[in-house]
Amino acid sequence: MSAAEEVSSGKTSRGENFPVASTLIARPYRAPILAFYRFARAADDVADHATLTQERKFELLAQLEATLLGTSDADAAALPLRAEIAARALPATHALELLTAFRLDVSKRRYADWNELMDYCRYSAMPVGRFVLDVHGESRATWPASDALCTALQVINHLQDCSKDYRALDRVYLPLDVMDRYGVVPNALAAKRASPGLRACLSALAARTEALLPEAARLPLLVSNARLGVETAVIVALARKLTSWLIVRDPLSERVHATRSETLAVALRAIAAALVGRRLRRTATPAPGSAR
Repeated sequence: MSAAEEVSSGKTSRGENFPVASTLIARPYRAPILAFYRFARAADDVADHATLTQERKFELLAQLEATLLGTSDADAAALPLRAEIAARALPATHALELLTAFRLDVSKRRYADWNELMDYCRYSAMPVGRFVLDVHGESRATWPASDALCTALQVINHLQDCSKDYRALDRVYLPLDVMDRYGVVPNALAAKRASPGLRACLSALAARTEALLPEAARLPLLVSNARLGVETAVIVALARKLTSWLIVRDPLSERVHATRSETLAVALRAIAAALVGRRLRRTATPAPGSAR
């Protein structure tokens, strides 16, 4: 039985915090991005399954990898991505790196410090943005800004779901040294409301995540593809909104996810700003051969 069949959570891209191949992305690019999402969702469902043994989780992740690389056809969730990668002559590297993160999720439940968490994000978050950029044929010069954005999105998700991750999986992404600095122990995440120490800890981590966004905000103007630029501008704006909430709200007892109407309002403002920004950049950039 495949990972998709055995442990599917039923979650789709519509249930994510941030747009996944929205209509802002040009149609030719949506299929590979959605195939990558389906692959990642299957692996995530394996790693987060509450009752599967560790051994079985590793077996299912290996099955996904084998199907992706073409040595097996056992897992349907990997077949569309394999086909897209072959059709576009893309490397499988980003998907394989993602599997590294999910294998860590199976076996690792604590992170000592911020640097260790960033090492995890190198595999759990950065490959996602890099794949989208590769699909669009973007330069690797865009990777640092994309890496900052994807890392911020990952940590935002960790902060939003910190209580659920602990209660369901005994998994804590909050760096232990930061928790210790505020006098917090992991079981504090099981409370209905965050203690003052935990609130301070979460706020400090949200502020550190917010510090990634100036670099991330460069991405919408760095990418050549205009529609991708607009999409990433929306994502940056949503990340800003969510980090601002996480700095002042308690994710254990307060809402820290945007509603559909809030997301739409943020998106419309971001789209308008991105279009103006790209137009101004074109105006300010001299044509080849023109006088400087």
